Amino acid sequence: MNIALSRLARRILPVVLGATALAGCSGSGGTGAAPAAGGTSHPAAAAPVPSASPDPSAPAGEDDPALKPFYGQRIAWTTCPADPAAKDIDMSTFQCGTAHVPLDYAHPGTDTVDLALVRRPARNAAQRIGSLFLNPGGPGGSGIEEVTGGADGRFRGLNDRYDLVGFDPRGVGRSTAVHCLDDAARDRLNALDHADATTGKSFADACQAQSGKLLPFVGTVNAARDLDVLRGAVGDQKLDYLGFSYGTYLGASYAEQFPARTGRLVLDGAMDPAADPLDADVAQLIGFEGVFERWAADCVTHSGCPLGTDPATAAQRAAAFLDGLEQHPMTTSDGRTVTSAEGWTGAMDMLYGDAKSWEYLREGMASAMQQHRADYLMLFADDYNGRDDKGHYSNMADANVAINCADYGAPTPSDDRIQQALAQLHAQARYLTARMTAQDLKSQDCRAWPFHPSTGPHVVRAVGAAPILVVGSTGDDATPYAWAQHLAAGLADATLLTRDGDGHTGYGKSSCIRTAVDAFLVDGTMPAAGTHCPTDG
Repeated sequence: MNIALSRLARRILPVVLGATALAGCSGSGGTGAAPAAGGTSHPAAAAPVPSASPDPSAPAGEDDPALKPFYGQRIAWTTCPADPAAKDIDMSTFQCGTAHVPLDYAHPGTDTVDLALVRRPARNAAQRIGSLFLNPGGPGGSGIEEVTGGADGRFRGLNDRYDLVGFDPRGVGRSTAVHCLDDAARDRLNALDHADATTGKSFADACQAQSGKLLPFVGTVNAARDLDVLRGAVGDQKLDYLGFSYGTYLGASYAEQFPARTGRLVLDGAMDPAADPLDADVAQLIGFEGVFERWAADCVTHSGCPLGTDPATAAQRAAAFLDGLEQHPMTTSDGRTVTSAEGWTGAMDMLYGDAKSWEYLREGMASAMQQHRADYLMLFADDYNGRDDKGHYSNMADANVAINCADYGAPTPSDDRIQQALAQLHAQARYLTARMTAQDLKSQDCRAWPFHPSTGPHVVRAVGAAPILVVGSTGDDATPYAWAQHLAAGLADATLLTRDGDGHTGYGKSSCIRTAVDAFLVDGTMPAAGTHCPTDG
């Protein structure tokens, strides 16, 4: 099996399955000159490309006179237009707007980036607390879709007291976005069962050709600085924030850079900012191996499971079928070819979820193995890859690689480290990585990327920040529970809340977690240290 560049390099994927795209809720999507206070922006020539990391000696945030126009801007909120693709969402209850931030915070007077936002005003205006910013993960996930898709669902209670604010970070979606591959090229890359020596370089060259001006500045350090500008632009003195998966890394970066501006921060499905990128990839695949084996063992307890009746051999049978698609690909009813890479991608998409997702995967595998119909596996893979039913891709995968490489692009792992990682994967993730090669692993890292960060993985302390709530799930395959433990232990003032059970992130899978998180965000009540919550039945 190979998880190609577009997949393994997306270290932490957002859980936005079924989220509805929101059209027409963005600015121009281009870069322009920095605005004067109250002014408009105009195109400018590209500035020289320095390091994307901020100068630690420069004034931070709104204390920097050069950033006053950005912090002083006020977003012109207007009613969001109807979205034909979101017929079940009343877009008239949401407000859309655009903010402007520096492309390069070291030179804020040159080019700008547009950030697209959506807001659902608090239902109880008389008891409004302020704004709650949300990020669904990725990197590359849309905060706009997170809010529009969840305001009347899992976030309804929070919306009683908070304005829910979603934004697409720099490089993502409706904001000034990274673009690398067209739809046809993305189809080819997603179908690739094995990388060759040119795969990573070809992708990096395409990104440089399409988005070279933006690439050095799409990292999380800059996204966190954008978040502080947005806090100021909505008129809040402190940031209240709910981040999932990669959104925990964004939130931790914010707390590290702006500890005095932290309000109530919740980080669910935590990344470990001190983890080595290759080690993190290995840990994530080992986590997926565990949940794959548990899914297969559960499958044989249900009628119609195509894996037989023996839990000891179920995972092996499933893996053999998915690996076999390399030599014997299947064809969907509309003529698309399902390779081994896409079969595994579809399976992993469902492994992110809960018991219902496991049921979908069981039915999809039965359809493919017993009826020779691969439509469900391809549907799952399309969901994972951000491909719609018309064959168009979101920019999630392009943004994910660009942001990861801006954050973790150096140092490049040595050949010895690659071989060690491969040996560990073959030993501890034997089903998922049976056919993975050293070249497959090499193609996932950022050795071919044109820009590299000046900082690397490190423990985030955030001394002086308000108390932070970290949520981890014991059976989380995408962000292993140990990462939540490490993040909470590293932060100067944090409490770890644990969900016992499988699946990625806790808030949407446990009423106990939701109650505790909502109480912290609304009332400031921190759960007791050591609290464990069950997964909803």
